[in-house]
Amino acid sequence: MSPRGVAIPDLRERLFAAAERVVARDGAAALTSRAVTAEADCAKGVLHTHFAGLDEFVAELVLDRFARSARQTAALEARVGRATVAENLQEVVVALLDSLHPAVVGLAMSRPAAASHTREGLQSGAPAFDAIQQHVTAYLQAEQRAGRIPADSDVATIALALVGTTHHLLMTRSPRQPTDAAATAQRLLAVLLPC
Repeated sequence: MSPRGVAIPDLRERLFAAAERVVARDGAAALTSRAVTAEADCAKGVLHTHFAGLDEFVAELVLDRFARSARQTAALEARVGRATVAENLQEVVVALLDSLHPAVVGLAMSRPAAASHTREGLQSGAPAFDAIQQHVTAYLQAEQRAGRIPADSDVATIALALVGTTHHLLMTRSPRQPTDAAATAQRLLAVLLPC
């Protein structure tokens, strides 16, 4: 428990959500431990009590959002036979693209210590794009068995292309150029999904 009696997972999410608000409102340069704790209405030193510093905090935020996206994608299999395959996958793509503000991604990639910590987390098995790709493949295989995708479709390659492209878009978009995630997902799925 923290000094204020908040369970650490709740505190982590509170700090992460505060950081996302600071970045969305004021830009990446405004992200400091003090700005995060003020936004979260926490004691000034609480971020450093639970994280080695701002770089570790940013990396853990990114890893947390990747893991959350992987959990959301795992729910795809429950949608087999419901809506359309394209609609179900569009929800996944939009959720992935909206999972992190572009400026947060930029911080995680441009700060060497944050990038290193993120890479270490992924290498140690933190759920991210590999897990997302596996969930999409399993979903597509289930839809294929249900007859909603042609039997000769290479669903593993469709999943790879979908998740890989979404990963690329998430990691390279500019905070100054907002993207229409739904329109992007529709264009991508129109190309990838067999008729």
